[in-house]
Amino acid sequence: MHIKSYALTMLLLLGLAHPSFAADPNEHKHGDEIYHSFRLETDYGAGKTGPVASWDLDGWIGTDENKLWLKSEGENTDGQTEQAEFWALYSRNVAMFWDVQAGVRYDTQPESTGYAVLGVEGLAPYFFETEAHLFISDEGDVSARLREENDFLVTQKLILQPYAEINLFAQDVPKQDVGAGISTGEIGLQTRYEMARKFAPYIDVKYEQKFGETSSIAKRAGEDNNNFIAAIGLRLMF
Repeated sequence: MHIKSYALTMLLLLGLAHPSFAADPNEHKHGDEIYHSFRLETDYGAGKTGPVASWDLDGWIGTDENKLWLKSEGENTDGQTEQAEFWALYSRNVAMFWDVQAGVRYDTQPESTGYAVLGVEGLAPYFFETEAHLFISDEGDVSARLREENDFLVTQKLILQPYAEINLFAQDVPKQDVGAGISTGEIGLQTRYEMARKFAPYIDVKYEQKFGETSSIAKRAGEDNNNFIAAIGLRLMF
């Protein structure tokens, strides 16, 4: 089945799994109730190359043990979309605070590319929220991504969230202007004020860096190999 068709099928299953389609909760065994949790962050700011707008959607629907996990993230720089990803994963709880995940990812930018995905998501020691995923593209290219973040409460409403992310490739991928090894990384700090649990404006500052051959490719093309972005945004929970 093509990656696009599979992703559409997963999205259809999400609609069918919505609580409004579920049977009477009293008929479920304990732990089989259908729940959902989604987070949407969208912000607007500026970097070296001009205005930057981004979005990040992350959430799931399902039971305590089995979930359909959906993700989407992207970035628009100076009016041009430079990154856009759409994920659909089956997530299985295998240990306290840890899920194993498998599914698909489809990028529309910078190149139209489909991926098979395998990874884990959970809570590491000291409350570090961890995402680690391996990707195999429809052309056989192998890459990986690791992301860590943590929440520190200044008050009950004011929260600091430092985060870090790295991307790695097993080989050069000329179509995406990346080289083998660690290709890109970022560190940042989001400061948000939770006016309500489901509504929180925030300020986000982050530093992005290209490494190794990916950095060399950018320099040869006359592009910056790093960027500093400051943005204001809004987080919604639903």
